[in-house]
Amino acid sequence: QVQLVESGGGLVQPGGSLRLSCAASTSISSIYAMGWYRQAPGKQRELVAAIRIDSSTNYADSVKDRFTISRDNAKNTVYLQMNRLKPEDTAVYYCAGGYYYPKPANYWGQGTQVTVSS
Repeated sequence: QVQLVESGGGLVQPGGSLRLSCAASTSISSIYAMGWYRQAPGKQRELVAAIRIDSSTNYADSVKDRFTISRDNAKNTVYLQMNRLKPEDTAVYYCAGGYYYPKPANYWGQGTQVTVSS
């Protein structure tokens, strides 16, 4: 069973940056795709970004040019660098991994809260 643990969430002002981390209990080089989803209150969970085993990436239109997903296979960690944050980015962010791209969904983390507010 793959366990994913997110960290790095918090409160940030509009225009600020945060970097989320997702540590896996197994080698991520064996996981076909990793991704980040988010869910805001009253809204459905949506894919934010995904990265495939060959480092191909996919982003939601709302975060393109602001967010960057990356993976460090040596550390078994996936990152989401979030820049120029907006209040509408406020949500619980979930790390996921699995066999499908661009929406991996076999393994899930517990989520980390990101709040963008002044």
